[in-house]
Amino acid sequence: MSTKTLSIKPSRKLLLAIPPLLLFTSVAYSAGFALIENSASGMGNAFAGAAAVAEDSSTIWFNPAGMTYLGENNPSKSQVSSAVHIISAKTDFTDKGSSAPASLLSTIDGKKNVSERVTSAVPNLYYMRKIKPRLNFGISINAPFGSTTKYDEDWIGRYQATETEMKTVNINPSLSWKANNKLSLGGGISAQYIHVSLGKSLDSAAACRKVALASGSSATLDACNTSYPEASQVKKDSQVIVEGDDISFGYNLGLLYQATTRTRIGATYRSQVKHNLEGDISFELDPTLKAIGKGLEAKGINTFKDRNIEAVTDLPETIALSVAHKVNNKLELLGDVTWTGWSSFPELLITDAKTGADVTRTPENWTDVTRVSLGANFQYSDKLVLRTGIALDEEPIPSAKTRTPRIPGNDRKWLSFGAGYKMNKKTKFDVGYSHLFLDETPIDNIDDAGYAVKGLYDSNVNIFSAQVNYNF
Repeated sequence: MSTKTLSIKPSRKLLLAIPPLLLFTSVAYSAGFALIENSASGMGNAFAGAAAVAEDSSTIWFNPAGMTYLGENNPSKSQVSSAVHIISAKTDFTDKGSSAPASLLSTIDGKKNVSERVTSAVPNLYYMRKIKPRLNFGISINAPFGSTTKYDEDWIGRYQATETEMKTVNINPSLSWKANNKLSLGGGISAQYIHVSLGKSLDSAAACRKVALASGSSATLDACNTSYPEASQVKKDSQVIVEGDDISFGYNLGLLYQATTRTRIGATYRSQVKHNLEGDISFELDPTLKAIGKGLEAKGINTFKDRNIEAVTDLPETIALSVAHKVNNKLELLGDVTWTGWSSFPELLITDAKTGADVTRTPENWTDVTRVSLGANFQYSDKLVLRTGIALDEEPIPSAKTRTPRIPGNDRKWLSFGAGYKMNKKTKFDVGYSHLFLDETPIDNIDDAGYAVKGLYDSNVNIFSAQVNYNF
């Protein structure tokens, strides 16, 4: 990317479902394909104040400096927190004029209106231990990015996407240090694994004619026209799958400042992680196209041959500022502003590992976004805390023309509720629920082959979270 781009390399599985988050997706529901679902206690507040509250060991992810506060208020030396988030997304797509390239003189057959519900589980695990009175160690294992979109292979937009899956696993050891009575600092290093899988249908008639023309063989072109008199027909489609993976590294920094006895301010920075994905592209060809492709291979034309690919993608940096203020012994107010640098994702580019030629190039032109959240905790009793929160989560996709079926996201409004119950000195449980409201989302995208997807998405998302915290 003359800016930054996406390519694909040999023999590892690649995940180019990039960013997100999401319609028809099972996981990504925060700006782009970032996953904020990394704490059940935070879920109840829509993650307001996440970098300041330091309520349990999930602070290792949101602000490692918070381990200082957690360590001082924990009579045990260690704490482990384990959470799971169930994300259920319902999406309806209504076609408004999707079409094949004009040169094909054909109409795409297939379903124009589709409805899908996708449910996925996102787990997190955190461990913290005091090393010295001012020094704490922690490690987080979570999934900071992810997205899943699935469509039937006979839907009208199948030549752009049928399936997109992106998964990450991030292992992040961290340290916190208490500089003085008011200021704590923290930082860590992340090892991040990414896996991507992208599937779409191939218009066998169009592909056959294109390759025949490129080969200069009139006999092959005649065979294509005879075998495929009409383009864009489901029963004649072929399938294409791209896969790849990578492991790369990043870092994070945080500070926590006790401004007054009632007010804490937290600030964090998490770096970009630059992934160089290696993978392959494979084809499941219609029998006629397979036979024609075999004949062309003898002439050195390997358009439909499985081969290695490359992809490069920069997952964005983030900056967060949080405040937690205790109004009294019962009520705590929370706020957060998080900036995400999605301009690191200007396009999705997949290239042939051997020749460097484009396999596919999709302009994205994503923009940097801000997430704003407000929340409150109410200490109902010594054992029970009640939570609520709201948030506005901006989507980085700038317009209907750059929105794709792989990542058809839109701005999200969060409404969240939750509770924490302290069972005893060692064990505490948290639950959280969020409903995400999304406006109707237009798409008017034409891919590099000329296939247009035009229509409306109508979606809603429900997230259920549960977490156990154990001191020992």
